[in-house]
Amino acid sequence: MTKVVLISGSLRAASVNSAALRAVRRIILQDRPAASVVSLPIGRLPFYNGDVESAGTTPAVAAARALVADADALVISTPSYNGAVPGVLKNALDWLSRPDGASPLTGRIAAVLSASPSGRGGIDAQPALLDLLDSCEAITVEHPPVALRRAHQRLDAAGEMTEPEAVAALRELVDATFEAVAIIAEQRRSLAGQHGPAQRPDRPDRPDRPARPVAVSPPSARAALSGS
Repeated sequence: MTKVVLISGSLRAASVNSAALRAVRRIILQDRPAASVVSLPIGRLPFYNGDVESAGTTPAVAAARALVADADALVISTPSYNGAVPGVLKNALDWLSRPDGASPLTGRIAAVLSASPSGRGGIDAQPALLDLLDSCEAITVEHPPVALRRAHQRLDAAGEMTEPEAVAALRELVDATFEAVAIIAEQRRSLAGQHGPAQRPDRPDRPDRPARPVAVSPPSARAALSGS
């Protein structure tokens, strides 16, 4: 059973990034009912502090690390705050990058998307997020970037992201994520057979990302109303 952890970089109750991830959950459970999908609430994590870590891991941090360590893949949706990753998401990745040499992010497959009411879809934050994941030795999914523009227009009356173009883009990202899970699993099985279970596969070759990210637009775009 493939286990997927969803992480929203926004704490807002009506966050379009959280709505995008709820759509991801529906897509996964519809197309792959045997899969397991859970969300990691990063707002519960304290600010990273080496003294706090040295004194003993907090229950919220321990639970987050265990959840990620048990996952086959992460799907992270981020807003763009002043062109960067929100502090709460960076904080979560700082905690998950620890302890040194035993981070649950190491070798973990991670897919990235963004959503925003703006016309750029939060795309400005994606390069920094990919760099952070690379620094944590996660394996990022190669896929044309999914940046949901005017995302508030893609929600139905219940606040769910059901607009067909957005759902299609998210389904393609989900498919790429599960394909990456299958490829890495096969590599690990092959290496385990050759060298024993202690071996870990090299990070796969990663082609250059598109110079101009692919962002989907709703049929009737209008100006952004608020932050994501």
